[in-house]
Amino acid sequence: MGRRAAAVPADPGGRRLMAALMDLIAGNQRQILLGLSIEDWAGFDDPGRFDAHLSLGGGLDPTWLDLFSEAIRSVTNADRPEDFLDARRELDGPPSAGDRVIERVDPGWIGAVARLSDRAIDAVAWRWVDLVEEELGFLPREEKPWIRKLAGDLVAFARAADRSEDVVFAWAL
Repeated sequence: MGRRAAAVPADPGGRRLMAALMDLIAGNQRQILLGLSIEDWAGFDDPGRFDAHLSLGGGLDPTWLDLFSEAIRSVTNADRPEDFLDARRELDGPPSAGDRVIERVDPGWIGAVARLSDRAIDAVAWRWVDLVEEELGFLPREEKPWIRKLAGDLVAFARAADRSEDVVFAWAL
């Protein structure tokens, strides 16, 4: 029951970037953990069972979400959201499901992303591209629309998950 991961972009030297499978899932923690344990990926997209799901695929490094947070802070001149790394917490239960690490996402991070205005999404996306390029070097032109779309997807996920009981980040390298 595996999923096809997104293409992994190459860095300027032609090497592939780190490929990580990552998902953000909002809803009831027990139901999320059950879905992860049986790899019910299609079920996560059922709005009757879960508030929101965003598969981040295998095309980015988890630290890119820290850069996304930094881009929001830079564009909005605010001190929120905190870096994604700092917004993750251990669960009160099994710390992993198979090869995946499972962590709770702080509601403050979700709320700060959810409150980003529609007008600011483009500016955040372009600032995010700049930050990624500062970290990795030049990104190919064809990667930039993917990052822009991902910024919008992250905001849409956060808006749908903002009042959720739990938000979980499940990832595997």
